[in-house]
Amino acid sequence: MRPTSRLNHHGRVTQGPVVRGGGQLQSTTTDQRLLESDGSTDWVHTDPWRVLRIQSEFVEGFGTLAELGPAISVFGSARTPADSAEYAAAVRIGAGLVDAGYAVITGGGPGIMEAANRGATERNGTSVGLGIELPYETGLNEYVNLGINFRYFFARKTMFVKYASGFIVLPGGFGTFDELFEALTLVQTGKVTTFPVVLFGTGYWSGLVDWLRDTVLQRGNIAEADVASLVVTDDVDEAVAAMVAGARAGEAAANRVDG
Repeated sequence: MRPTSRLNHHGRVTQGPVVRGGGQLQSTTTDQRLLESDGSTDWVHTDPWRVLRIQSEFVEGFGTLAELGPAISVFGSARTPADSAEYAAAVRIGAGLVDAGYAVITGGGPGIMEAANRGATERNGTSVGLGIELPYETGLNEYVNLGINFRYFFARKTMFVKYASGFIVLPGGFGTFDELFEALTLVQTGKVTTFPVVLFGTGYWSGLVDWLRDTVLQRGNIAEADVASLVVTDDVDEAVAAMVAGARAGEAAANRVDG
């Protein structure tokens, strides 16, 4: 039976912040459905319930990382073999960042992520892994000493940016490209400021940078500053130094605003 006794003069009923009328009226109340022990369990898969799961991921991420301190996010392929030069470089990058006073944040998986976490852990630093449910990856790598597993990419991506002072991006695939262009877009639109982005591996990234400069920039789709801000290097020390310089620039800008 429809809840006609609760209808207002517009033929509508208020359920918390939601207003329903006409064919959207429900025959039971929210409390009634909550207390039913033999009702359908489909509600745990509906969008309102997902909102609570999403909220819980943000709460867990913020609560875990709020006191992390200065950190850098390192990205790269999960498929990079442990005996490769790129893996070795990522280990050195992780170690170098810890030596410079940073925690290291990765996606927590194998390959480049494992290598950066390994470098951080071997220097007794904070080695963060932000994992994600994927059909072909199983859990966080063994070098993570502070980890969170996420269901939702967008919650995880927020943590990569919110708690990092910059990105170091090694060769990788679509996931790496996604994080790279997310950062570049946030910098371009002013959502983050003084946020250095280093592309490590000139042989891998130079073609992309050339295309951005020679095609995208020339067509007027980006500005010169969007390309000029990128640091492309094969030198671990230069990559770490770019992060330190970016952090100092950010501190100086913050002091000017506070002053």
